[in-house]
Amino acid sequence: MSRLIEPLSVGRVIGEVVDSFIPCVKLIVTYNSNKQVSNGHELMPAVIMAKPRVEIGGEDMRAAYTLVMIDPDAPGPSDPYLREHLHWIVTDIPGTTDVSFGREIVSYESPKPVIGIHRYVFVLFKQRARQSVRPPAAAATPTIRDCFNTRSFAQQNGLGLPVAALYFNAQRETACRKR
Repeated sequence: MSRLIEPLSVGRVIGEVVDSFIPCVKLIVTYNSNKQVSNGHELMPAVIMAKPRVEIGGEDMRAAYTLVMIDPDAPGPSDPYLREHLHWIVTDIPGTTDVSFGREIVSYESPKPVIGIHRYVFVLFKQRARQSVRPPAAAATPTIRDCFNTRSFAQQNGLGLPVAALYFNAQRETACRKR
């Protein structure tokens, strides 16, 4: 098993969120200019309040990518198929750039874990063509954010398997952890 896939399998991102895939594009996520996301590492909620900088690798600026950020551990419907909470979608990101060059179709929502440890997952897909990705119906409503499914979204938009994924953990900060 690849060094890049192993932490995603151990963290149950592969299996619960996406099917097994071969990472082929570099994905770098950085919060507050200096907190780079590493698979399975914990970030404090105070650090992840603002939208991160997300750099996309690839070999061709003409290629377009879609980035999805979800929380698969959010409380929601009992149906595990609809359990993911959607935090962010950016489409039409040119390869070799960052998400600021893309089109935000669902605005960034700061992670706010209430109880327990939550995984926050960034999944990157290569698009077949620019502007081929449609936002989930009524994406701004809490119901749609709470009943999201990454696999279904990818299938509906013809995205196929991911080309990269990255996740971090976060939990509610208690008074003593804030010190």
